[in-house]
Amino acid sequence: MMHTPFFPALRAQLAALGQRTVQSLRQLDFPPLAEKLRALLPPQLLAAEDEGSGSRERIYSLRLTFECFVWQMLKPQTACREVVRAVQALFTSVDKGAVDDKTSAYIQARQRLPTERLEKALAATAATADRRVPDQGQLNGRPVKVVDCSTTQLPDTAENQARYPQPSSQQAGCGFPLLKFLVLFSLGSGALLKVVMDHWKNHDLRLWHRAWEFLCKGDILLGDRAYADYVTLACLPRQAVDVVARLSRTRKVDFRRAHKRLGRQDALFVWNKGCQQSDILSAQEWRDVPEQITVRILRFDAMIRGRKQRVTLVTTLLDSVAYPAEQLIALYARRWNLELALRHLKTTMGMEALRCLSPAMVEKELLAYLLAYNLVRCLMAEAVALAGVEMERLSFKGTLDAIRQYTAAIAGARSQRKRQQLWEDLVANLVRDLVPLRPGRKEPRAVKRRPKPYPLLNKPRHQYKETPHRSRYRKAQILKNSRP
Repeated sequence: MMHTPFFPALRAQLAALGQRTVQSLRQLDFPPLAEKLRALLPPQLLAAEDEGSGSRERIYSLRLTFECFVWQMLKPQTACREVVRAVQALFTSVDKGAVDDKTSAYIQARQRLPTERLEKALAATAATADRRVPDQGQLNGRPVKVVDCSTTQLPDTAENQARYPQPSSQQAGCGFPLLKFLVLFSLGSGALLKVVMDHWKNHDLRLWHRAWEFLCKGDILLGDRAYADYVTLACLPRQAVDVVARLSRTRKVDFRRAHKRLGRQDALFVWNKGCQQSDILSAQEWRDVPEQITVRILRFDAMIRGRKQRVTLVTTLLDSVAYPAEQLIALYARRWNLELALRHLKTTMGMEALRCLSPAMVEKELLAYLLAYNLVRCLMAEAVALAGVEMERLSFKGTLDAIRQYTAAIAGARSQRKRQQLWEDLVANLVRDLVPLRPGRKEPRAVKRRPKPYPLLNKPRHQYKETPHRSRYRKAQILKNSRP
């Protein structure tokens, strides 16, 4: 009607009204995340499909479902019912009508959410975080990536047990399915670049072999003992990717037999290919592995978690002039700081146990957690770029807490100027609340909080007989006698 010649006098009065009324459900955003997500993700990533499963006009559109899912991961232990209540409040505030109280529609919308969209969003947020701190994660101008593995528990359902079985040491009905995942971090921003998932029976190297394709020419890989194997050190340099890893305890080093000495406790060694074929490679891939490689090994003493330890590194960076031993030692020291990212994911964000009941949804939930983690890293990278501080000085927990509080205030702001002011104040608070420098701080891997004096569930629930007088149970007595 705006383009018809029959109502020229009413066009100015009706134009603004038309802009307010043509907003469709597809364009409805979740206010706490919408504005910043739009700046981090490609414009077409969350666009509705012209046909297919994402083409219908739904309350839970692709965009709204995506934003609600990520918001749910940013708030540990947030039930789907709370998300539905937030959507109800959103629809009431914009006069879009009522939303059903049940959670079924939201759960079905999460199931329709394409996994590839989550993976693309993960890569996009990681790229954004890296662009904001381009120089903090490089060695001689080359980007450094860190690899590590971990596990998370799943709900005990038949589908989860079939895809991700529980450890064989646990009796049937007494344990939980276990998902093993390998993550590739960026050393500079701490953002997650890629994840590979499988069950616990697969060794780290089997998952790692599937992640090789995500490394780029010129990268430097930083890892622990699991990634110092012959195949990795022999094959990755063919892709112009170098490796720095801690040497396995099973391989003994005698510097008196070095091929070439580069310094004290720093030398080149020649390794020969083993006779037994690696079970992660095909026969042809094993034949392509070089029969002999030259590696560099250096040894030093370092304070790790408050204890002095002897560390032996192996690397394919053979040039001691371009890559001095001091640089490599400092690089490996940064790996421990980034390894704490898994603690942030599992403990701070509550990813130690996932809650979805099917393998497909478990994988989406894991990706949503990683994406929420990357959003926090993007904000930290923005603060680092503005203030010029080191990424390790910013508190991940503090940033996460600030996001939860400030996003609610930003969503309620009435003007773009006020929203921008709140966002600038958020970034400024992050910079003011720096983590103190604590070199050599002791961080023992020990549990301070005592367990409850209850017996272990070592049989399925329908077979278990509860012990009477639990206060006399042996475990309770041990705890009681151990107290001063």
